[in-house]
Amino acid sequence: MKVVFIGDIVGQVGRDTVKRLLPWLKDRYQPHIVIANGENAAGGRGINAAITRELFAAGVQGITMGNHTWDNREIFDFIDDEARMIRPANLPPGTPGRGYTIIKSGSRELGIVNLIGRTFLPPSDCPFRKADEIIDELRRKTKCILVDFHAEATSEKIAMGWHLDGRASVVLGTHTHVQTNDDRILPEGTAYVTDAGMTGPRDGVLGMERESVIRKFITGMPARFQVAETKWHLNGLFVDIDEATGKAVSVRTIRVDEDSWIPA
Repeated sequence: MKVVFIGDIVGQVGRDTVKRLLPWLKDRYQPHIVIANGENAAGGRGINAAITRELFAAGVQGITMGNHTWDNREIFDFIDDEARMIRPANLPPGTPGRGYTIIKSGSRELGIVNLIGRTFLPPSDCPFRKADEIIDELRRKTKCILVDFHAEATSEKIAMGWHLDGRASVVLGTHTHVQTNDDRILPEGTAYVTDAGMTGPRDGVLGMERESVIRKFITGMPARFQVAETKWHLNGLFVDIDEATGKAVSVRTIRVDEDSWIPA
């Protein structure tokens, strides 16, 4: 099973980039399933129903979220009914939505799990214990499982990779918007990368308009951040999974920007 994961989609620049590049990505990598992190898709904060439909229409088959899940209140109107979207599973019991699901494509099935870190982020339940609980349940249904660990600390993400090595097919980090150069297959067969990166404005600061971010660092005063309007880039991950074992066969990062991309 070939899977493409698209790193955190930021604003309209990110959405337009996904729509522009998905046909090219499908031609190049021949993925059976495409997953994307969409927690910054609406103006950099949250997601709404129209954007959710837009991403699915573009060819994304599953959407993961993160710490900005609830920033757009419209999500409460549809998250319980949208089985292809998941929010962090280790939020408190009773939280709307679901923390994991199975995405189907023809005869293939991929379990996807969303978790959020506890280091430098608001309080949540233990992601490691929640991962154990969910992985045990999912493995009764499919051997192919992708975990999006939305976390700040690299140490916490790396620890999760080792914790799930051999039990999840893929453990990838999101949230920091900076792609890391440590993609590898761990000894027991789990594909891992600390952060898949972001998709959206290349020349902002984590996708935001850079002048206001710089001003905040210099002055220490509050500032309103807006999605930058710059050239685009797309970051993500490609993984080939052995469906018989659930172990990764190959993994590589995807990194394309407006200056290097050559349309087909």
